[in-house]
Amino acid sequence: MKRGPAVLTGVHFFNGDVACAEGALAAGCRFFAGYPITPATEIAERMAERLPEIGGTFIQMEDEIASLSAVLGASWAGVKAMTATSGPGFSLMMENLGFGYMTETPCVIVNVQRGGPSTGLPTLVGQGDMMQARWGSHGDYETIVLAPSSAQEMFDLTIAAFNLSEKYRLPVLLLSDAVIGHITERVVIPAEEEIPIVNRKKFAGPREAYLPYLPDEDLVPPMVAAGEGYRVYITGLTHDERGYPSTSPEVQERLVRRLVEKIRRNARDIIRMEERGVEDAEVVLVAYGISARVAYRAMELARAAGRRVGWLRLITVWPFPEERIRDLATRVRAFIVPELNLGQIVREVERCAAGRARTIPVLRPGGAVHDPREILAIIEETFHD
Repeated sequence: MKRGPAVLTGVHFFNGDVACAEGALAAGCRFFAGYPITPATEIAERMAERLPEIGGTFIQMEDEIASLSAVLGASWAGVKAMTATSGPGFSLMMENLGFGYMTETPCVIVNVQRGGPSTGLPTLVGQGDMMQARWGSHGDYETIVLAPSSAQEMFDLTIAAFNLSEKYRLPVLLLSDAVIGHITERVVIPAEEEIPIVNRKKFAGPREAYLPYLPDEDLVPPMVAAGEGYRVYITGLTHDERGYPSTSPEVQERLVRRLVEKIRRNARDIIRMEERGVEDAEVVLVAYGISARVAYRAMELARAAGRRVGWLRLITVWPFPEERIRDLATRVRAFIVPELNLGQIVREVERCAAGRARTIPVLRPGGAVHDPREILAIIEETFHD
């Protein structure tokens, strides 16, 4: 097998899916298990080509359930691991996603969204999985979800997703969409030594003292790999610090609160967003993914017409930037939220605005992106109200 570099430093012309795969390799991913599904298949195809070149492992599984199972197992074997899918496959992954949160298993799951529900629109865009990404598994937990808006960000945010998963010990989701997955753009890959890499915190004490779920002050337990000589007991059942199952309400309280708090306490470290023209805005457009790019053009058109319109792009969708939306709600007359669904993130904006500013949805169920003039018309209506 011909050996190739893990990091393809330089300027490239990649589609978003290929950029995602290259970001994973640059982050240190050496295991990928997946099942082909439009519009995410190019990620698997690229990983199937590239992983063997750098000593990694690619496995095409029989379905998405098995894919995430294999990824979780690889992570516990000490390898950075990823899978990629779209809406129908993402639905199949929900049980194992919950297992990943409960067992605090670092990995990355990419969802290149298409129109739904069910098999829906396999080749056309949608953003209908945003709430499923937050609430898809049962029980109480917190998650981290990133939403790229370019091929460059498919590279950059895949690295960020791995770093966050390793730092906080949980599955991290990259929620792209069919347009961003298939758009072909300039992607700049820096030198390997310039890419920030985070690796999971390892336990360094004596083997007999190791407890798989005994947290440090940051609420994140150090981790070891199965097969390194430590006693490792992993279960999705409520468990104590040894990993042993327990039906005690007190153990449940301690465990689940920690799973939630390790993310909530660090929300400011996790949350990312981009803003333009917000300082003097009367109306703010809130969007993510491909919809954010269309909304940006609508903002430019509105500004050219003399309207004080701002633009806030969600890079981190979950945890949701509640503090920023609440602050802006005291200073603007309205938020306008374009989405390729019939109302998901707009409900979070409305909740955080809490009646201090109007929240206006501009919704499509998927299949095609908005026309910027469509958003501009809503902006004009808002200023005339």
